[in-house]
Amino acid sequence: MNQKLRWGVLGCANIAIHSVIPAIKNSETSVVLAIASRGLEKARSTAAELGIERAYGSYEALLQDPEIDVVYIPLPNHLHKEWTIKAAKVGKHVLCEKPLALNQEEAREMVWACKESGVKLGEAFMYRYHPRYERIKEILNSGEIGTIRGLHGTFTFNNAGDKDNVRYRAEWGGGSIYDVGCYPISAARYLLEREPEAVTVQTFFSPEHDHVDMMVSGLIEFPENIGVTIMCGMWAHFQNTLQIVGTKGRIDIPNAFIVNSDLGGDFKVTVEGETRTEPSKELNQYTIQVDEFAKSIIGGTSPRFPAEDAIRNMKVIDACLLSAKNKQRVSLI
Repeated sequence: MNQKLRWGVLGCANIAIHSVIPAIKNSETSVVLAIASRGLEKARSTAAELGIERAYGSYEALLQDPEIDVVYIPLPNHLHKEWTIKAAKVGKHVLCEKPLALNQEEAREMVWACKESGVKLGEAFMYRYHPRYERIKEILNSGEIGTIRGLHGTFTFNNAGDKDNVRYRAEWGGGSIYDVGCYPISAARYLLEREPEAVTVQTFFSPEHDHVDMMVSGLIEFPENIGVTIMCGMWAHFQNTLQIVGTKGRIDIPNAFIVNSDLGGDFKVTVEGETRTEPSKELNQYTIQVDEFAKSIIGGTSPRFPAEDAIRNMKVIDACLLSAKNKQRVSLI
């Protein structure tokens, strides 16, 4: 590849510094050309630390750089819509952190704005780019574990002591459903290849954390009487798992969403009492995400995960938040 895509990063969030910027730098397709912060000093120090050529003291300034091809947005959730649309209007492709927006209406506006400007929009769910998920879908489609009866996904961690964290700002789109619950919701939709019919969510809202949802247990009803149960939280023991149960067997993914050198990507398949381990190479799923998104831009092809999928995922998240607030089952059909 002769010409690599040039990326600009809006903000110095931890996910950008520790995961996505290194992934871009290690990719086949891309380079990080610039980073912006709300202050020039912060941008310059981060750029120097990470070996990034250009630093900007405002997001607007970065967007005006004519040499930037793609923008990565790791900003707090309430800023996703504003800066995605602003980037699209100046012709920048956008990879935006999950969840794409605060609700499905915002997501629709973002998707429309990018289509109107002729740029691509991606939602940064890195887990689904790992090739093990294609292998899992092969096993499910083969019928090896029989008819799928249910899924159970967890994503919890304990960061409750960090009271100033943006995750604990309700108006900024804080809370565990937005932050980690979106993963098992996305995974269930992806693996089952259908959309849910209803949700029921039980939630612990914490007065100490601006009343955001700190722990959630939920039931998501899918067609053909498939029940998906989820647990997500930010004040609980760390878990990162997915189990798929069929009539003949099950698949257990111990590290379903985060994989690294400490948390491997292997998963287990149990059929009629016999268990085998499906090995997984140590891969950087963030880098795979960057390369796949970049190749769709370079080749002018449709991304494997179209932006419209984010609208559908936000529809389920909206229903979960409504169910949590009103303590009732919410229909999606």
